[in-house]
Amino acid sequence: MDRPLTIEEIAGHRTVVIEGGDGVGKSTLAKLLVARHGFISVHSPRTPDHQDLVSRYRELLARPGRLVLDRSFLSELVYGPLYRGHSRLAWSQVLDLAELVTERDGVFLHLIASAATVRHRLKMRDGQAPSPEEITALADAYQRAFLSLASHAPVLTYDIASNAGRTTG
Repeated sequence: MDRPLTIEEIAGHRTVVIEGGDGVGKSTLAKLLVARHGFISVHSPRTPDHQDLVSRYRELLARPGRLVLDRSFLSELVYGPLYRGHSRLAWSQVLDLAELVTERDGVFLHLIASAATVRHRLKMRDGQAPSPEEITALADAYQRAFLSLASHAPVLTYDIASNAGRTTG
């Protein structure tokens, strides 16, 4: 896609799964979809180790109406290995959940930004930020996950710094 994505194009889907590292604007975009387009937003913070992630997301995706997930099961594939050494979800489970998103006329939206932009945003928001190397490692892990996901589900990538979106798969 050579032109920036519009909020209307994103909102043209019944389900929007917003993913990306901390500080890329997931919650801001989710709030915009709620305010302008009547989505129901579900923010998914780190899920406790004892909780069944597949059941949690199956229940969320079974809800009626327009749904925006501010972070989701895909984050487990990224943060799990980086911070715990393993993911609590297998790719087969992620693909099953991705199919449910697709059946809901859904799209995965991968928000990206440079490490410098993310670091600045996190410092402004939280007063601190991970090192550029840590931010880059996280962005690379998301990139790998989205490249794999794109052959199974609709994925759009949106660079918050340049306001340019493109279809990944």
